[in-house]
Amino acid sequence: MLTRRHFLATTSAVAATALLPRSLLAASAGPAWPVGCFNRPWTKWSYDETLDAIKAAGYTHTGLLTPTKADPFTNANATPEYLASIKQKIAARGLKVNMTALRVNTALELPAAIADTRKQIENGQTVGVEFALTFGEDKPERYEKYFKIMADAAAFAQERGIKLVMKPHGGGSGASDEIVTALKKVGHANFKIWYDAGNIIYYTGKDPVEELKPIIQHVTGFCAKDCSVEVDAAGKRKPDVMIQFGAGKVDFTAVFKAMKAGGFNGPVMVECCKIGATPAETMENAKANRAFLAKVLASV
Repeated sequence: MLTRRHFLATTSAVAATALLPRSLLAASAGPAWPVGCFNRPWTKWSYDETLDAIKAAGYTHTGLLTPTKADPFTNANATPEYLASIKQKIAARGLKVNMTALRVNTALELPAAIADTRKQIENGQTVGVEFALTFGEDKPERYEKYFKIMADAAAFAQERGIKLVMKPHGGGSGASDEIVTALKKVGHANFKIWYDAGNIIYYTGKDPVEELKPIIQHVTGFCAKDCSVEVDAAGKRKPDVMIQFGAGKVDFTAVFKAMKAGGFNGPVMVECCKIGATPAETMENAKANRAFLAKVLASV
């Protein structure tokens, strides 16, 4: 039973909270960044099972990250009928799709590569995405071609209301030095960055917080994954990202604090979790990663 002293203390605290400005109340709850989930953990199952799992895990947003043989997503060879079916499946579950991945084919001659990329962007517009994400370029001899394709794609996407972004992915998008170079070479305001702290560790072994600092003003989205790193007997690094958040080396709190301080206000998309034996088991792992992020975001 509450004593009179406890009752008065409790009611005073409630009254004091009610008088706080809304801005302070919002700040105490952490940033209100949308948290969604990509399809990557469920690629060995059907896309219907994937969407059901993402919905069951409590997400409101999804992204078309990893195509499969059955689902090309917005690749250039996707038919209008297929794109309509994907859009309907997502909407039927009350989900919103905010991103599609572009598979930029730098092996093609420049005009063909540009045409292929433009078609993917058009397909993304058909599905209704806000962002089109690229992975940079691995081969140094193709960097300049990639930059030319991106310069064209940035303008083409902007005309269609789509934001072109690149994520850290090794090679020409490995860490901040390479990313800054790419931003300068592309030279278009509609070419931004979706940060990936796990990939910074996976590909470069560098500190994600330090690598974020030179590019934070260009970051408009975040691909969430953790990364553990083992070293074998020969001294070779063996990084792994298909793990639960908190089991690896990413300091999510420090990364999110740096992003908040830098004015970040974009979506946070869960890319990875431990893959279970079934879609439902994988769903529980994705749900746990969502809860992990919610707790971290509430603290920053």
